Amino acid sequence: MTDSNNKHLLEEEAKAFASSGRINYYDIVIDHGKGAVITDADGNDYIDLLASASSTNTGHAHPKVVKAIQDQAAKLIQYTPAYFANTQEAQLAPRLAKLAPMSGPVEVSWGLSGSDANDAIIKFARAYTGRQYLVAFTGAYHGSTYGSMSLSSISMNMSRKMAPLLPGVVKVPFPSPWEREPDESEEHFVDRFFREFMRPFETYLPAEETAVILMEAIQGDGGICKTPPAFMKKVYDFAKAHGILFAVDEINQGMGRTGKWWSIQNFDGIEPDLMSVGKSLASGLPLSAVVGRKEIMESLGAPAHLFTTAGNPVTTAAANATLDVFEEEHLLERSAKLGQKAKAFFEAEKEKFDFIGDVRMYGLDGGIDIIDPATGQGDTNATVKLMYRIFELGAIIISLRGNILRFQPPLVITEAQLDQAFTMIDQAFSELAAGKLTLPAKAAEMGW
Repeated sequence: MTDSNNKHLLEEEAKAFASSGRINYYDIVIDHGKGAVITDADGNDYIDLLASASSTNTGHAHPKVVKAIQDQAAKLIQYTPAYFANTQEAQLAPRLAKLAPMSGPVEVSWGLSGSDANDAIIKFARAYTGRQYLVAFTGAYHGSTYGSMSLSSISMNMSRKMAPLLPGVVKVPFPSPWEREPDESEEHFVDRFFREFMRPFETYLPAEETAVILMEAIQGDGGICKTPPAFMKKVYDFAKAHGILFAVDEINQGMGRTGKWWSIQNFDGIEPDLMSVGKSLASGLPLSAVVGRKEIMESLGAPAHLFTTAGNPVTTAAANATLDVFEEEHLLERSAKLGQKAKAFFEAEKEKFDFIGDVRMYGLDGGIDIIDPATGQGDTNATVKLMYRIFELGAIIISLRGNILRFQPPLVITEAQLDQAFTMIDQAFSELAAGKLTLPAKAAEMGW
């Protein structure tokens, strides 16, 4: 390979690839990967601290997943589950239903991406309740189809030039940690945001006409931040008191990311009625699911939510193998254990560097705020300098909300690889503190 492979491929791609399809970070073309390491077209290796946006929690090219894909492809690549079950899909459905954090009978319906799984939540919630209104939270990313995009509020480019979006959507403020006032108690903070949550219901939104409240228990692209448990309980109790379905988006934060199967399991006494799953369900292959209580899932008949290739033999074989890997390699426990190691590292770094603000870590799932020490406000330029320097040193990390480092390595990352990554990150932090880092040439084009 030559030194120009990345550049040449990107130049050729640019002639045919729409700019709306990629958030720009680094000028590399990924060629292959193994475990927690990816290799670009020029042969450069990087420790992956992103896990393909939390869609490769079992790592890259896991041997068990690869074998399952290869074996199934040699038998049957596709026959639409819209008409007939296939052996892999028929085995996966009860396995996934059994893992759902819901009591009573549970059913699943297949899709191709997390976006359509959230569209399914809209469909089933409206069908079951006979109500039209949908409630979501600011800072959420639920997908890019029209329904899921209408529920999202993470980027203006998800609504700019595309109106009208889906009607009946109401968005309420999410209690992000940086919205907390100095010296504000947790109780006051929760009460303040719950008052904002209630405002629509008290002024123009009839609770009896509201179908569902959808939220990320831990917001992913919104900054890797956990809903305050007391706020979650208030919202959940309100939903239950008014016959409103409570749904959770587990696409980014599920599948072991937080050290539990589902992020909602970090909260006591909360059982969702519906749940969207995707990304790492099939180790990154295009498979999603909406999971819900049986009576809700039976409120629609075919073909209300089915797709020609959703739940096909190859993707469901990959998903069955993925569940096997989680169980055999104890990835939930691994995420929890290594997450503690990562939390200790970043909290120690915070003591050393005054530009590190809040550190949030839930399993191998972290958001690290980079701030201007003089103002306490987010520092986008410093964040870009840091992530680009970490990239130069040999690890892939990106930003969220401009000033948050996103830390989501594959759950199979080794402790040695984690230590290597920490050495790189510490070097970048030290160089920023010493004034040695400059903005890359394309800084203005990088990030959300």
